[in-house]
Parts: sequence; C-alpha cells; structure tokens
Amino acid sequence: MAEDDDIILSELNDEELVAQMMDDLYDGLKDEIEEGVNLLLERGWTPYDVLTKALVAGMTIVGHDFRDGILFVPEVLLAANAMKAGMSILKPLLAETGAPRMGKMVIGTVKGDIHDIGKNLVGMMMEGAGFEVVDLGINNPVEKYLDTAVAEGADIIGMSALLTTTMPYMKVVIDTLKERGMREEYIILVGGAPLNEEFGRAIGADAYCRDAAVAVETAKALVARKHNQGAARA
Repeated sequence: MAEDDDIILSELNDEELVAQMMDDLYDGLKDEIEEGVNLLLERGWTPYDVLTKALVAGMTIVGHDFRDGILFVPEVLLAANAMKAGMSILKPLLAETGAPRMGKMVIGTVKGDIHDIGKNLVGMMMEGAGFEVVDLGINNPVEKYLDTAVAEGADIIGMSALLTTTMPYMKVVIDTLKERGMREEYIILVGGAPLNEEFGRAIGADAYCRDAAVAVETAKALVARKHNQGAARA
C-alpha cells in the first residue's frame, strides 16, 4: 500500500473514503476531515449519514480506545478538534434537513471551580456522538444551569468539579431542581477526579461518569431509556 502522503481522498470510493476518514479522525487530521466531509456531501450523502457513518463511527473508536487506555487526553483532544471541524460544515446543513437528534446537553464546571479540561473533553466527545452541547464554561451558579437548561430545552445537565471543596455544590443544583419540581425533566451526569459512584448516588445524580467515553455511553443509554418511557406514557 502507498504511503499515507500519497492517498488522494477524491480518488477513493465511498467505502474507502469513510474508512480513511476514520483513520484521519483517529490521528486528529483536521484538514483531511474537512475535505472528506465535503467530498461525501458532493457525492450526494445526507449530512446525517456523513455525521453518523463517518464522524460518529470514527469517534466511537476513539472513545473506546480512550476508555481502554490505548489513547490519552492529548490524542483525544486532537481527534475531537478534527471532529469539530467536520461538524462545523455539517451543523447548518443538519439544521436545514431537520435530522433526528440524539439529545441536548448543558455542561459546565460548578461554582467555585475553574478547571475545565475534563469538561471540555466530555463536551467534545458528546458532540462527537451526535449530541448538541451547550458549554457554560467554569464557575457556574445554580441559576446558570437551570436557566440555560430551560431556555435550551436540554435533556441532560452535566456538572464537573476537580476540587473536593466544590463537589458539594452539585447537590445544591440537584436539590434546587427538586424544590422547583424540575428534577424529573433532566438526566444529571456528574464527573471529575475526586468524585466516585457513591458520591453520585448520595447527591441524587443519575450517573457518575469517570471519563468522557463513559459519559457518552451513559448519556446514550439514559436518553434512550427516557425516550422509551416518554413513548410508553404517550
């Protein structure tokens, strides 16, 4: 086989191109991903198919290898940036075609905490899985989570903390949701280095996610369950 440098994307058939895009995504090659996305669109692929069959499928492999310790944060950030480049081409087209959506997540680091690498990674991986993500940034009070979740029609609220001193604030957010009778409307995912499953359960979160790959898998499972329950009630 020729060296990678000699691969001309436009000369590959669809199947080969998708396989090559998965490799390029894994290697964090932004320009190649943009070119691949545009080529598939020119060949008549729907934006939704490009998203799911090339980008999401590729990021799923990245997520699994990150979970299994084969890839590390720097490589995943590169892959996620390449994914974002492809997504920026697809986003306006997906909006036009009314493609089915996985769900929407509001994510942020809690009040008093300014750490954001883990949160950013989760946000990128969630986008990579086809979710819409609204990133609140760092140091978020309870009102910011709630107001944004309502305004955006979110399905998921994600909270991150890296300090043991800021962890308890997650409970403040959940308790406020309960007080306002809104707790059942949202899936609540929490994460960050000092947390564990026991803490997640104790504060009433739906799940503790130890890393971004787990967050994506958990979100998919819980959103599917929520949709099914909604359909059953309807």
